[in-house]
Amino acid sequence: MEKKEYSMELGGKTLTLTFNNWAEQTSGSVLARYGDTVVLTTAVMSDHDVDMSYFPLMVNYREKYYAAGFIGGGRFMKREGRPSDEAVLKARLIDRTLRPLFNHAMRREVQVVNSILSYDPDSSPDIIALIASSLALHVSDIPWDGPIGGVRVSKIDNNWIINPSSQQQEQSNLTVTISGPEGKINMIETEAKEAPEEDTIEAMRQGQKVLDELAKLQDKIRDEIGKEKQEVELKMPEKKLQKEIREFSEEKIKQAIRAGDAKEGGKEIYKVHDEIKEHFKEKYEEKNPEYVQDVPEYLDKLIDELVHQAVLEEDRRVDGRGLDEVRPLSAQTSLLPRTHGSGLFMRGLTHGLSTATLDSPGEEELAEEMEGESKKRFMLHYNFPQFSTGGTGFFRAPGRREIGHGALAEKAVEAMLPDKESFPYVIRVVTEILSSNGSTSMASVCSASLALMDAGVPVEKHVAGIAMGLMMDNKGKNYKILTDIQGPEDHYGDMDFKVAGTRDGVNAIQMDVKIGGVTIDMLEKGLKQAKDARLQILDVMEKAIAKPKPELSQYAPVIEYLKIDPETIGMLIGPGGKMIKEIMAETNTEINVEDDGSVYISGEKREEVEKASKLAENITREIKVGEEFDAKVVKIADFGAFVELVPGQEALVHISELADGFVKNVEDVVKAGERIHVKVIKIDESGKIGASVKAAKNGD
Repeated sequence: MEKKEYSMELGGKTLTLTFNNWAEQTSGSVLARYGDTVVLTTAVMSDHDVDMSYFPLMVNYREKYYAAGFIGGGRFMKREGRPSDEAVLKARLIDRTLRPLFNHAMRREVQVVNSILSYDPDSSPDIIALIASSLALHVSDIPWDGPIGGVRVSKIDNNWIINPSSQQQEQSNLTVTISGPEGKINMIETEAKEAPEEDTIEAMRQGQKVLDELAKLQDKIRDEIGKEKQEVELKMPEKKLQKEIREFSEEKIKQAIRAGDAKEGGKEIYKVHDEIKEHFKEKYEEKNPEYVQDVPEYLDKLIDELVHQAVLEEDRRVDGRGLDEVRPLSAQTSLLPRTHGSGLFMRGLTHGLSTATLDSPGEEELAEEMEGESKKRFMLHYNFPQFSTGGTGFFRAPGRREIGHGALAEKAVEAMLPDKESFPYVIRVVTEILSSNGSTSMASVCSASLALMDAGVPVEKHVAGIAMGLMMDNKGKNYKILTDIQGPEDHYGDMDFKVAGTRDGVNAIQMDVKIGGVTIDMLEKGLKQAKDARLQILDVMEKAIAKPKPELSQYAPVIEYLKIDPETIGMLIGPGGKMIKEIMAETNTEINVEDDGSVYISGEKREEVEKASKLAENITREIKVGEEFDAKVVKIADFGAFVELVPGQEALVHISELADGFVKNVEDVVKAGERIHVKVIKIDESGKIGASVKAAKNGD
């Protein structure tokens, strides 16, 4: 293949897209460079259909330690292991962008692989991988309705920054990641701290300009070097069967929609769905089993059509609610006696129970990623057991969905946490979804906020979340926004738009769609409707607990924070860690010392923590001339006695300063192990301290 190279300016840097023969056997590939970040993206489609009831798309995001210039891995295993949670989230972000633009009647396996070959901290590889994924598909022979662009936008000092560095994102109170085709958005991730809805929309407007430029560039590239798209057989039932399904099912589905009530949450639709499937199974299982396999997909399309029709033509939802009506709400705290904090949040048939656990700084989560090692002080873990939907199954490690929902809730709540200096605890929240009927991630936000306040964590404000939906006609002109979507509306609707925040602004947003994309005007309306619902939820949460408890749980550890001069860290630790080990053993505490001089002391009893804190403070504090101490004699010499003023700091009491009058032998006056009252009389340039018994006695 002849090498081709294209480029454009993006956020003050050059994005270079190279086509070469590196991955020559793929359906499509591109080498993308932005700054010093380099991503190789490949797209491959199998040459035959697979026997599945869904479109088999796989999106991978592969981080390599070598990309960042280090070996990494554990002591024994240097090969990269399972993807980090961050890598999983980045793969999920790309997947949510690409998936809506495929025809889901395809049964060919499609795999998109993003390999990070070089990592530049100032140039985020996930955005480059997203753009490259679109382009690899667009120039390939794989049927796909792209292209899409991707961009990250941050607001810093009232300026909009395109594709900010990691450091710039940390300085910003609003960072929005969006992707989508020209003129539309089909994926959103937002991390913020009480950002006004207006700023969030403006960030999207700024980003949409970039999406449009990227889409135009990709169309130009495809026109020049793109392959002809394959004609792929689509898995669709015969017209005769489609007609039969419609005639048998349409009125039954309409009745199920009309019969739905808020308590059942639209379960009548699922019941009818199963009854219809069973009817066709009995009819065709023996004489035409292929029909039985074809029924579910068309039946889903028919239900989707009729659910849309009910909303768009009659303002009728599957559970009878108004379009902007939130399901019944309740909130409780202090449910579990031995946890540090607990909260139960219920919205209709969606119930989330969260617990908060506080621990010492040494319990931070350590992670090794392509960017290097990192520590996490706050963790929110989300669990979705099978019983939450009335089902059974194996318990396995968290998948992409669980990791993604937990990360979204974590992002929403973390913005309200106190800083480490004022509240030095490591905090872990675990959400157990007890009952699920839509928007469990937003229930996790609410129950986590309740649990944190119940634990006495001094969070600034409650955080609540709500999921908004969309029903839109095929022409994209008539649409309705739905508040607080539940099961069938999530499954058959066109958008899942989750918004979490406080009374004063947005902390986190996540959106994905099942259609090509939505407009900013739709999102602006959705944000306004979401705020109205969020305020209603916050009213209920504040009735359960309006502010953090004044005292921590009796079962939480006691922690004190001490700031010392970094140059005195060695004094506190002592040779081979002797000093700090002695303090911990004497006081039954744990002491964690950081390079900047931050010292965290934790234990079960306050008096022991306070004692350890006092010892640490004395060891590292600056001794001044004129201070007096009851000092322990630690060593006798011919010329005087060495005394320990505080642990780790000694002074010499010269023989002439041991007593009034002449002293012939030091041991005539003091013995090793005795305590004597001394006064500091001098400190020389090297830090050596001189003390006197005479001066202390005579008040000199």
